[in-house]
Amino acid sequence: MARSKKHPPELRERAAPMVAEARGKHAPERSAIQAATDLPGAGPAETVPRWGRQSEIDTRKRAGVASEESAELQQLRRKDVELGCDNAILKAASVFFAAEIDRPHR
Repeated sequence: MARSKKHPPELRERAAPMVAEARGKHAPERSAIQAATDLPGAGPAETVPRWGRQSEIDTRKRAGVASEESAELQQLRRKDVELGCDNAILKAASVFFAAEIDRPHR
């Protein structure tokens, strides 16, 4: 699967307000997005609407998970997996040493 192209943060910062401004001028959301992506320097047509929606979520104008919260959740999930692996190692070590204690010595 092809990896998505990273766009510079400046482009995202410029495109999100363009979508909001276009929504004020155009009634249907689809035509607002089309108008915003037609502006010079707006960015790719598939990505700009997502940026606009995420900007609204981040500013609490739309329901959803904010970018900061999403990043924090992702970090906590990674940490959870890491701690689960650490826990499994400690359990295996305790089983090993418990077996050593129960083994008869010569």
